[in-house]
Amino acid sequence: MDRRAFIAAVVAFYGCGPKEESTKAARAPPAAPVAPPGQSAQQVEHRATRTFRIGLLKRGTEPIQKPFWDTMRGFNWVENQDLKIEARYAGSEDQLATFAAELVELKMDLILTQGTAATRAAKQATETIPIVFSVGSDPVQEGLVTSLPHPGGNLTGFAYGLYEEKLLEKLKAALPAISRVAYPIYGEPDSAIQRAAKTLGVKLNGISVKGPEDFGHFFAEARRAKADAVVIQDVAWFGAHLERIAAEATMSHLPAIGYRRAFAEAGGLMSYGPAIQSAPRLAVQVYKILNGAKPADLPVEQPTIFELVINLKTAKTLGVTIEPIVLQSAHEVIQ
Repeated sequence: MDRRAFIAAVVAFYGCGPKEESTKAARAPPAAPVAPPGQSAQQVEHRATRTFRIGLLKRGTEPIQKPFWDTMRGFNWVENQDLKIEARYAGSEDQLATFAAELVELKMDLILTQGTAATRAAKQATETIPIVFSVGSDPVQEGLVTSLPHPGGNLTGFAYGLYEEKLLEKLKAALPAISRVAYPIYGEPDSAIQRAAKTLGVKLNGISVKGPEDFGHFFAEARRAKADAVVIQDVAWFGAHLERIAAEATMSHLPAIGYRRAFAEAGGLMSYGPAIQSAPRLAVQVYKILNGAKPADLPVEQPTIFELVINLKTAKTLGVTIEPIVLQSAHEVIQ
């Protein structure tokens, strides 16, 4: 298990860590480590007594991330020995309900979901099998849980998307002259980013995308609308295509900010988002639940550490100048 993944797991498991920027919703209090009566948290970190079956439901074909398995190995749990994954990768959103029903019929011990649509499909399919989600939206607003500290029901997980207005704020701070910004819409338009645009005096142009094949059309429409820049917000299935999106943004000569550092590393102008990804924290939640914890008692977690990454090489290619104060505040500058 690498050092970064181990630290992430320890922070999530024991509920400690530095305070950083707050999100729109208050951070939920950490849950105590789960241990059977009479045992310490350390004593429960042993091989599972049986092989647990976990369903994976998502749109796209990305498997479970390596940091998830790194964290599980820290608990001495190994893939295909202690945990066996039954994956259902949906090519389109309308397949999710069918796949969720299949996983329920197979009597999974737990279902992992990525994305709001996948999580909603799983929630509609079962009220008893524990569901651990990773979503880019507000799970309370979406009706997935009752509250972040006390989710209720059979769901808990990790919520990324409570900071998306910050993407536009960071972009505007870096390039104050921009006045027209395009962003891809998948599902309902994001109200937070719209409110931020009004405050910042920026005109937003939401352009619909339904799949990866639509991004060429998106950038063509953005250029046609004379957008000054682009915001790529957190949508679950965007993650597998960040390199392509970053490349198309640069080829379209449009400064762009994305929600994951991989976007800036792939050639996007900027990225702003959680420094620690959800996978290690999801692993801890899965571990706790399979050791007897109830999802209703495990707070929905949120990012607490954010990082700004700026690609100066891309800035030079695009012929734009980043405000010095923003450069100074960046966690990393790619030369």
